[in-house]
Amino acid sequence: MDYENPQNTIMSALSSSNKIAFFSTQPYDKTFFNQYNDDFGFELEFFETQLNSQTVILIEKVTIVCVFVNDIVNEAVIKQLAEKGVKIIALRCAGFNNVDLEAAKKYQLKVCRVPAYSPQAVAEHAMAMILTLNRKTHKAYNRVREQNFSLNGLLGFDLFGKTIGIIGTGNIGKAFAKIALGFGCKVLAYDVVANPEMEQLGVTFVSLEEVF
Repeated sequence: MDYENPQNTIMSALSSSNKIAFFSTQPYDKTFFNQYNDDFGFELEFFETQLNSQTVILIEKVTIVCVFVNDIVNEAVIKQLAEKGVKIIALRCAGFNNVDLEAAKKYQLKVCRVPAYSPQAVAEHAMAMILTLNRKTHKAYNRVREQNFSLNGLLGFDLFGKTIGIIGTGNIGKAFAKIALGFGCKVLAYDVVANPEMEQLGVTFVSLEEVF
């Protein structure tokens, strides 16, 4: 798998064809891929359906298939992709558990993925969920729409001074820790290896049991 530079992997496989088939696409996929394709000139084909052993027949004269988390890329599908001349399976996600890597190697298909994307957005969304649970903004929104301004059952508490536990201080964990510290929280974290950068910011690394 080419984790470092999937663009190089893709470009090297497009000598004979420049067609990419996307599966499990949403409207925003089409919008952004078409927008950024202006600089490359690939032929893009979008399918809303999931890739599986039945839908693989949709592919014709394609060098690359771009898949997402729920697409099925097992050996049966990979064999059919290889028979159709596909050279690369490109995942537009970080996880690759839905791809049979041994089968890809067997049929000489390269696999690339997105190593990381928008950890800040994920961290901010996690904090938004905490605030929603605490301040019950979703319930308050519905009440106000009905002209009900009662606070009964909507009282929360200050996050300031509270302790938040984080399991894993990778890109997302680090981003979330900084947000929690900004709220004035005490942050405990667990990871296999303590991150000195996070310790300097005020994060205390403890055992997994203590976080729980």
